[in-house]
Formats: sequence, structure tokens, C-alpha cells
Amino acid sequence: MLSSTIYSQPGHLIRRAHQLAWAVFMEEAQALDLTPVQYAILNAIADVPGIDATRVSELISFDRATIGSVISRLEKKKLLLRKPGLSDKRVKRLFLTSVGGVTIDRIKKVVPRINRRVLENLSSTDQKHLLRLLHAKTESIGT
Repeated sequence: MLSSTIYSQPGHLIRRAHQLAWAVFMEEAQALDLTPVQYAILNAIADVPGIDATRVSELISFDRATIGSVISRLEKKKLLLRKPGLSDKRVKRLFLTSVGGVTIDRIKKVVPRINRRVLENLSSTDQKHLLRLLHAKTESIGT
């Protein structure tokens, strides 16, 4: 049995909360065959059509070295497509396909249920407080 010390460490608790949130997302979005990172990427592209992968990685705070492989998987699923940049053909601009748009619409209907499940053991006040604290922390580290 782990000592109780680990259960007072914020890093451990944040990691555990992340695991739980990931599991809820995967269960609720199973029919859509999407991960939370893929959902974030599709959201970024929906918000900024024609965005490039580097900017997507900055917006969603995801590693630039691995975002390309995630984008490739989304492209194979026919959820997005890459087009050469207008001024620099080496830059690939990202766009949702019609299937990607439908997928975003479908997942947006599931997200409120995911959020409810992730926060369900907290009072409404505590939910708002937790979200406020998480925003403050992520803003303080530049994301």
C-alpha cells in the first residue's frame, strides 16, 4: 500500500484526475473512435480553418514532434485534409472534411455528458472553483 504522502501530492492527484477524465471521454466517445487529443485537434481546425500543425500544437498545448502522427491518423479516418500553403507550399494547411464536421457536431453533443461525469462528485460551487483554479494554473504556465 502506498503511504498517504502520495495522496497529498498535487502532481499525483492531477495525473490521477487526468486518467479518470481520459477514461470517461474514451467511454462516452467510443462510437466516434476519437481520443481527447484528436477531439482537440479537430476543434482547433474547426475554429481556424486552414491552420497549420505547428499552430494547432500551440493552441492545444500538444507536443509538436508527435502532432503530425495524430494528424495523419485523422487524415486516414477522412476527418481532415491537408492542403499546401498559399505562399509556402511546404506548410500544410488543415481543413475539416464533411465527415470531420459531422464528427465534431456529434462529439459536441456528448461533451456536456462527459463534463458532468468528470465533475459529478463535486458541488456546483466546487466545480466552478476547480475550473477557475485550473484555468489560473494553465494561464500561469503560458498555455
